[in-house]
Amino acid sequence: MHLQAVFLLLLRCLASTLGQYDLCKSLVSTDEGSVWEHYACQPSPASMKDYMRIKVDPPGITCGNPPERFCTLENPYLCSDECDASNPDLAHPPQLMQDRERNGLITYWQTVTWSRHPEPLLANITMSWNKSLELTDDIQIAFEYGRPTVMVLDKSMDHGRSWQPYQFYADDCLDAFNMQPKRVRDLSPANLTRVICTEEYSRWVGSKNDKHVKFETRARFAVFAGFRLQNMDNLYTRMESMKGLRDFFTFTNLRLRLLRPALGGTYVQRDNLLKYFYAISNIEVPARCKCNLHASQCLLIDGNLQCQCEHNTTGQDCQRCKKGFKAKSWKAGSYLPPPTGSPNTCTIAGSPSGSNCECNGHSNRCSYIDYLNIVTCVSCKHNTRGQNCQHCRLGYFRNASAELDDENVCIECNCNQLGSVHDRCNNTGFCQCKDGATGAKCDDCVPGFYWKQGCYPNVCDEEMLLCLNGGTCYLNQKCVCPPEYKGVLCQESRCEAGKDCNGASSPHLSTATLLLCTLLTYLLATLTHH
Repeated sequence: MHLQAVFLLLLRCLASTLGQYDLCKSLVSTDEGSVWEHYACQPSPASMKDYMRIKVDPPGITCGNPPERFCTLENPYLCSDECDASNPDLAHPPQLMQDRERNGLITYWQTVTWSRHPEPLLANITMSWNKSLELTDDIQIAFEYGRPTVMVLDKSMDHGRSWQPYQFYADDCLDAFNMQPKRVRDLSPANLTRVICTEEYSRWVGSKNDKHVKFETRARFAVFAGFRLQNMDNLYTRMESMKGLRDFFTFTNLRLRLLRPALGGTYVQRDNLLKYFYAISNIEVPARCKCNLHASQCLLIDGNLQCQCEHNTTGQDCQRCKKGFKAKSWKAGSYLPPPTGSPNTCTIAGSPSGSNCECNGHSNRCSYIDYLNIVTCVSCKHNTRGQNCQHCRLGYFRNASAELDDENVCIECNCNQLGSVHDRCNNTGFCQCKDGATGAKCDDCVPGFYWKQGCYPNVCDEEMLLCLNGGTCYLNQKCVCPPEYKGVLCQESRCEAGKDCNGASSPHLSTATLLLCTLLTYLLATLTHH
């Protein structure tokens, strides 16, 4: 216990020297020998402008094609400056927002002037990294020739498929966005992740006095960590316990929407629109790779940032378990307990133990499927199926009164083969019935049908399908007709049209019968004389 206390003290000293959560593992001596001890870890902060890809739109928003003159707000009538994309000394392409300025020479990207006023001068600057990142300090954008009077900073967490506002900027928030102006330092722990509109970076103070626009990350950290960020343990604890806090500082893409340029503290002067434009010399994005606390290094590989994953994890963000380890055991690392956190290491797959297989007691065998990167149970018993034997086989349904690991968790559907479409049922045990069949097992008929190796529509009944001409209905299956009638409902006479069916009861003899009788009488008389 004494050695363990000394070890933890050394770890605290090391953390304060290197920075918190910089180590993923260390070799520790125990009674059984040296073993690796694993900790939650994260990469060091870096300047992400070195890795960002910049795109500006709409097309043609960058000045210089065709060449045009422009002037500054301080010297609005000295329009001798020129932007010309074909001349390297006069061009202002987007890549100048992220270059390393040397020898004190400021380079910047610049838009066309507001020559089409009153049509809005709109420009979007999209920054992408193809990687999840976490802010570690203030985002800073340096504007030359004045900061925009209206602007929005957006962020995306899904590589630009969807966007959400990060912060609004305006010289008049109520007029521009119908929002009350706020300052970050006025936020409290309860509303720290609120998207606000600030007027601090949009009002005219002269283009050379203050040209930076910030997204204040440090001030938000200070709400939990103190003014000088000396209590980072408290911040990291809140990262774990406060819903949405960690995600608030996470992004894959950023976007600046420039909605109205600097006006010099006055209204738009339509007689000189060449002094209105946007110009950005630098964008700083201090952040670290998001590795889910499973990596201490993040390297540029094949043009993309990639976490160097530990704890048996893999993926660009260490977001899944490595091959041969249980996919369901993946979990992001945790900052708690400080100072080393919890690594939440992926556990090895394929163990013969049923509990390790996570098959709910219905199998003790697992198999790793490479192309899906999952571990699945094999030969589930007790009529179960699924990756963890958590579903019932076809033809069975879940016993609501039994636990998932109960041998009787699945009950046979017992659908009537003659009345049901198939032998499967829903999760309450009801089978899918054929037309006319009803009941939980499809072993009965709905009104208007009768059962005979299945349900068939009634031939007759005592209400709608009445047997005619004195016929009687037998078990709804057929009409029993009088001798002189036939048909399904005894609706057809057996006699020919216009003739009597009962010849024996007729008082009239036909002509043929009379002739026959006369002939027979004559023959008898002749035989008698001879």
